[in-house]
Amino acid sequence: MKTTDSRHPGAQPLRPVGIKDIAKALDISTGTVDRALHAKPGINPMTRARVLRMAESLGYRPNLAARYLKSRKHLRISVHLPLEIALFWDSLRDGIRDAAAPFAPTLQVEFRSYPRLGEGDVPLFEQALREGTNGLIIAPGNPATLRSCIRKAARRDIAVICVVTDAPDTERLTAVSADPFTVGAVAGELLSRYLPAGGRLAFFTGWLGTEDHAEKLRGFEASLKSSRSAVRLGPVVEAHDDPREGYRRALKLLKANRDLKGIYVSTVNSLPVLQAAEQEGRLQNLTIVTTDLFPELVEWVRAGKVAATLYQRPLTQGRLALQALHQYLLDGTCPPPRIAVAPHVVMRSNLNLFLDRLPVDSEV
Repeated sequence: MKTTDSRHPGAQPLRPVGIKDIAKALDISTGTVDRALHAKPGINPMTRARVLRMAESLGYRPNLAARYLKSRKHLRISVHLPLEIALFWDSLRDGIRDAAAPFAPTLQVEFRSYPRLGEGDVPLFEQALREGTNGLIIAPGNPATLRSCIRKAARRDIAVICVVTDAPDTERLTAVSADPFTVGAVAGELLSRYLPAGGRLAFFTGWLGTEDHAEKLRGFEASLKSSRSAVRLGPVVEAHDDPREGYRRALKLLKANRDLKGIYVSTVNSLPVLQAAEQEGRLQNLTIVTTDLFPELVEWVRAGKVAATLYQRPLTQGRLALQALHQYLLDGTCPPPRIAVAPHVVMRSNLNLFLDRLPVDSEV
């Protein structure tokens, strides 16, 4: 399909903006533009700033795939993600594959898996260092245990990007995630609005030793404190992302806390909590907010048993992580310290819209 400029009927198809267009607009040489765009030496900082502003205004997009192939530089990236919970992590893997596809065959991506978040990731990291790799994408379940591994990688000039959760105060390159503090804060605000009369809320999580989970709790607490409703935080339950443990702990929680008005499940492992609430006959009197969107959760949302779910867009997280790592390895462009993906609030009213768009996980 051809793309034309809708402002001028009958206009010729638009072509990508190139270096020559930027040079012509600024009346400077293409060599100067090239040095500015690729952070090469021998250019005045003010000139570089002018070039970057003009490139942005003209809609310049570098052809990274062509540049990569031209460089003939072969790169190897190792991706370490948990098997459980597959509904979430498989989408993230798909995002990485999508972003890597244009750079094949000179970009090799190897996927390695371990049982669950925080269990078995250290041996895989050490194996990747022994076998050789240019960069890693990891999901640190227990950042403290990976600190020395990330330090070893940095000393060998091996870039490490964290995805979904972070390893703060380490030498990782960046972290890509749906900002967990914001996700928790949105959940807190939703429950405050759903329950204007107030009441006690339970917070269900995986491991509070995981940065992502701890930040969600911090955002949730901050949001409840700033709300004008009388909601308050009650039990905080760690289920370690184990479905059987989650179900047992949810039953125990519901039996011991008959006055609960709402629950926020801050991990994708929400089905055991919902099943326990249904068994106890509590769904009619509980407002439940969950995390992420997957086929088994759809009917719970459609039936109104889940008030809202916060979709963390794993496909987009995977794409952004691979793109950031690739560009750094290709030309040394450093990403920002954190790359935040805006979470989406999915409710019964907009569920079908998200189901239509879910396969592509729009980056808008």
